[in-house]
Amino acid sequence: MGAVTTPQLVDVVDTWSGVRAYSSGGTRTLDACDVERWGLRIEQPTPEDPFSDAEFTWLMPDLGLRLTTHRGRSRHSRSSPSILSAVRVECDNRHWRTTDLLLGLAIHGGTTPRIVRTEEFAAAVAGRVLRPGDADQALRTVHRALEELSNVNHNLTSWLTWHGIYDAWPPL
Repeated sequence: MGAVTTPQLVDVVDTWSGVRAYSSGGTRTLDACDVERWGLRIEQPTPEDPFSDAEFTWLMPDLGLRLTTHRGRSRHSRSSPSILSAVRVECDNRHWRTTDLLLGLAIHGGTTPRIVRTEEFAAAVAGRVLRPGDADQALRTVHRALEELSNVNHNLTSWLTWHGIYDAWPPL
């Protein structure tokens, strides 16, 4: 079964109202929405997810990346991997618009990251949902991040520090 091609996924975060709007038309009120010197930090509840109660996302526009993880509903749940996704971020004083480039890395506890969403990425390229420039940007961004992570022994905290981000990840 092949991947289904969908329109580009675009989220808009309104930092003044603390609301995230999805390309699907849905919205979510954020528990936290803080502009940092390195990007945007958001936390939102995930009531529809039976396994997690919150999603933590950092948008890093200079790197073209979004970093996401989930906090489990139970303190005994397995930790979810961190997902480093290629994105295009446009921001002004109030709005942060993120276009998902459908390619990323799953990073789990110091193990070698693995490239994720390749079928969805390939279908979007073949279906011309992703423009050639966006596809090239996604590939370059993910491969650069993978190389940088390998230079710090796949340690996400060291990688963030190398980029001048000293905040604790995951922010659980």
